[in-house]
Amino acid sequence: MPEVCRQNQLQAPHFQIVSDRRGGRTAWSSVVTVYGRRIDARYWYDGRNIANAREDAAEAALNWLASNTNVNTN
Repeated sequence: MPEVCRQNQLQAPHFQIVSDRRGGRTAWSSVVTVYGRRIDARYWYDGRNIANAREDAAEAALNWLASNTNVNTN
């Protein structure tokens, strides 16, 4: 994600980790802001998989950029 932003002269993506209390457990996800758009990860993860949440948000953002802008995501 950062490489695609650099190549296309976009502001660096800003990732945020978010949590949601679900019963006795906490679920974790991620949100990325890129190209002026806030894009949520598709899934919620267990605490030991927070890195997956960030990857999920990055993938969702790349898919959005590829289909809604003239940004080259390759």
